[in-house]
Amino acid sequence: MEFRQLGNSGLKVPVLGFGTGTFGGNNEFFKSWGGSDVREATRMVDLCFDAGVNFFDTADIYSNGLAEEILGKALGKRRHKALISTKATFRFDKEENNVGSSRHHLIASCDASLKRMNTDYIDVYFMHGFDAMTPMEETMSTLDSLVKSGKVRYIGCSNFSGWHLMKSLAVCEKYGWAKHISHKAYYSLINREFEWELMPLALDQKVGTMVWSPLGWGRLTGKLRRGAPLPEVSRLHKTAAQGPQVDDEHLYKIVDAIDQIAAETGKSVAQISLNWLLQRPTVANIVIGARNEEQLKQNLEAVGWNLTPEQVAKLDAASNVPTIYPYWHQRQFQERNPLPV
Repeated sequence: MEFRQLGNSGLKVPVLGFGTGTFGGNNEFFKSWGGSDVREATRMVDLCFDAGVNFFDTADIYSNGLAEEILGKALGKRRHKALISTKATFRFDKEENNVGSSRHHLIASCDASLKRMNTDYIDVYFMHGFDAMTPMEETMSTLDSLVKSGKVRYIGCSNFSGWHLMKSLAVCEKYGWAKHISHKAYYSLINREFEWELMPLALDQKVGTMVWSPLGWGRLTGKLRRGAPLPEVSRLHKTAAQGPQVDDEHLYKIVDAIDQIAAETGKSVAQISLNWLLQRPTVANIVIGARNEEQLKQNLEAVGWNLTPEQVAKLDAASNVPTIYPYWHQRQFQERNPLPV
């Protein structure tokens, strides 16, 4: 398993991490992702360790904390061998202050996550979203105190706009606080908007990218093709409206190109999609999920080989879309404002 530096830090992470959104499934949204109990989760953790994957990603809101509990039990005495990331910010329950990135909520959320996972530290603690209602200084000083306390080792953010991330980095630079070393972002062959602003920012500020939903919200599994109905078992039945919207023709154009490469390589649609991401600038880690052991085994085989430059170029061309302003304008000035390559 290849390991890469995570942003401007000394931490190295495997290029694949395992996401625990499929653990628990105790509400309708997460049930559509999966419902692994402790026994099945333990087996998946075993498979990850066997493959050299020791990074496990979770969040407090995944099945209302149940995913964190199951992960803690699945790791058991192997906690010291693992890297764990979890997240806070989104509403946890109906209590007035159990939402956001306030000092009140973050300290309570961190302590609750530690207890559920039966650990005394979190390797990377992510802000799950941007909280515009809380002063940036309050959020970042709180995270800095969690790092200094030893409860958190590194911090990151997720789903931020470019200015959200840049403002947080600037505040931390001003006061000498711990900075976000990673941005956990949605990025896939079918949705490449991350490249317009967040990728250049990550390159400039040395922020490592961790990719969530690398298979395009379940669309790049190899089950969706022209003229074929939606598979009987698919989370898209219940969650399509809550995820990225994708034009069918755009999807099929990309899948057509992947199918051509699959014929050349013997690899699956999902494996090719993941391998393409691993060759993109700033990407340090891709968080993969799985409903069952077979899906996990398939996804783990996305590493140990590389697409050729010609194959990458074919996928780039098939997945390219017109950009919005100011990015289309900036692309005409690459002499002084080069795009990431």
